[in-house]
Amino acid sequence: MNNPIPNKDQVEGKLKQTEGKVQDAKGDITDSPEDDAAGKAKQVAGKAQELLGDAKKAIHEATR
Repeated sequence: MNNPIPNKDQVEGKLKQTEGKVQDAKGDITDSPEDDAAGKAKQVAGKAQELLGDAKKAIHEATR
């Protein structure tokens, strides 16, 4: 059974990705390489956390 409700890591990962996109855009607008790089790093960290959440969810569903 595929549970459509995301787990904590999936939600927090998506949130970090969104925050990173905003910070990246801010860096583009203000011509700030620091904000640009930090935004991209936050997006990668968020994607990693989301994938961790996906793996946890798959394991949980497989062991039901």
